[in-house]
Amino acid sequence: MAPPKVYGWAISPFVSRALLALEEAGVDYELVPMSRPAGDHRRPEHLARNPFGQVPVLEDGDLTLFESRAIARHIFRKHKPELLGAGSLERSAMVDVWLEVEAHQLHPAAGAVVVECVFAPLLGRARNQVAVDENLEKLRKVLEVYEARLAQSTYLAGDFLSAADLSHFTVMHYFMATEYAAIVEALPHVRAWWEELAARPAARKVAGFMPLGAGPAKKDL
Repeated sequence: MAPPKVYGWAISPFVSRALLALEEAGVDYELVPMSRPAGDHRRPEHLARNPFGQVPVLEDGDLTLFESRAIARHIFRKHKPELLGAGSLERSAMVDVWLEVEAHQLHPAAGAVVVECVFAPLLGRARNQVAVDENLEKLRKVLEVYEARLAQSTYLAGDFLSAADLSHFTVMHYFMATEYAAIVEALPHVRAWWEELAARPAARKVAGFMPLGAGPAKKDL
């Protein structure tokens, strides 16, 4: 059976979330590179894979999926269900809770800072500092909740690494390259959690697909 295919540009934190799941699960895969400036995501063949014209898309045999968090859950459900808390209703419920927290509390704030501080300069536009400041304040409040949680358990869903932790890596990889990384470093439990997450072999490999600063990846933002 052919390895699964991921369509998109790896610099995207959404595409790289799917790649991280595959790397963590030890699954061979093919990354099918696309170009955003060339409009590859708006071509009919891609719209047939994802009618919203977004990346990533996963093709796994006869199954075609979009939305990076759904892709990651599918990969773990198939290949590494322990990362979803399989076998325990309590564990799986806590994984679900913190996956939702990442999607609805942390990512909107951290992602907005990343867009302005990392991607805006590469796209040739000025940073919106008002948006940065507003979202930093939101992120500080979210991270205070994380600090309290991680003071009680090693990882977000409990004392086991899960998809909930891993889902944070890609946007936080970019955030930690901004001048605002100190808000993470000031929280000892969050800092320790982040450092362990970033040191994982799969995370280190995927980070190599996510170059920071101006460079050849600029064309694929």
